Amino acid sequence: MDCNNFYVSCERVFRPELEGKPVVVLSNNDGCIISRSEEAKQLGLKMAEPAFLKKDFLKRHKVHVFSSNYTLYGDMSQRVMDVLRIFTTEMEIYSIDEAFLILTNTNNLYATIQKIQQTVFKSTGIPVSIGVGKTKSLAKIANKIAKKNKVYPGLFIINNTQQRDCILRNTHVEKLWGIGRQHHKLLRKNNIITAYNFTQINNQWIRKKMSVVGLRIKQELLGVSCMPIELCLPDKKAIATTRAFGKKINSYTYLCEAVATYATRCSEKLRKQSSVASIITVFIHTDPFNSRDKQYNKSKTFALPVPTNSNYQLAHYAIIALKQIYSIDYYYKKAGVIVDGLMPENEIQYGFFEVNNRVKWNMVIKATDKINKKYGRDKIKLAIMGMSNKWKLRQKKLSGRYTTNWDEIIQVLK
Repeated sequence: MDCNNFYVSCERVFRPELEGKPVVVLSNNDGCIISRSEEAKQLGLKMAEPAFLKKDFLKRHKVHVFSSNYTLYGDMSQRVMDVLRIFTTEMEIYSIDEAFLILTNTNNLYATIQKIQQTVFKSTGIPVSIGVGKTKSLAKIANKIAKKNKVYPGLFIINNTQQRDCILRNTHVEKLWGIGRQHHKLLRKNNIITAYNFTQINNQWIRKKMSVVGLRIKQELLGVSCMPIELCLPDKKAIATTRAFGKKINSYTYLCEAVATYATRCSEKLRKQSSVASIITVFIHTDPFNSRDKQYNKSKTFALPVPTNSNYQLAHYAIIALKQIYSIDYYYKKAGVIVDGLMPENEIQYGFFEVNNRVKWNMVIKATDKINKKYGRDKIKLAIMGMSNKWKLRQKKLSGRYTTNWDEIIQVLK
């Protein structure tokens, strides 16, 4: 299951007058186009095109432009996934707008997937496409065909071997899930053009040139499942929060606010998966795309005395790292915090005199998390995170957080 033009679809749910009109959503800092409606695609707009280069074009063709609203998109994604769980107990959430489902009832499959499609749209307003195959790789191919299916719009099933082989003959190898740029060059060099060509290669050659990953792709294309559904997403092995600033900054105070905020976001992600970090890295750099600026790129890594997921401890060591790499001679465009060396929080080895102190701080963190969850992010926060907007993302065309913030809920007037 794949949500159609997901970010655009989320915006249209609350702006139905935009149906049939060209719409695009921009990346962080209103930089590049990252989601396009079908109408925008027909105008020739490409993915990852810088918005400032298309400013006049967007205005001339009356394209509706939105800043990325990840709070809204994340909540809408959760709603879509909750609906899908009605139809199966075995589901893998692959990305914010994509999921794999195992359907056990194969009688009248088209009726089943059509019901799923209709229920998701009725419940959330998000249009989806569904492709069905014996394996994940075949389902991905079927999903691409579903988007262009005229008989069953948004739906397609690979029914048998003959149909599968025909589809593979018409699928370019670079379109296959799991085939990256380097493998594509290798396959092209050896005159392996289509997915069907790939399935005819000797297993030993694939294993030698592409390792077991390539062999799994081949088996998947032949209908042999080698990538089981992951019912529980594995915990992340490293967590990063990095952002480009809305404008270049030189102030150490503003950098402190940004780095402390990013450290806090890392701590929130750690607690969400019940992990602690033993290593923290902080980096800052200037704008690499502006040749007129003096360039500077530095990072600092610390091994933490005791693994933690505490806001104040991660922010404390992040600021220590920042002090060691900051230079007043430059204007900075981006900063980031990366935490590594993750482990389950129930495996921390505390020092003898630390236990009581840790228990008290854990109580404080649980209380603030509960309050922030109820009243909104950062209602209670570390003072060093500040109140400034000088370094925040540029989001001039941001829509409302219609589903997660009472102050921005849709009002229906008579």
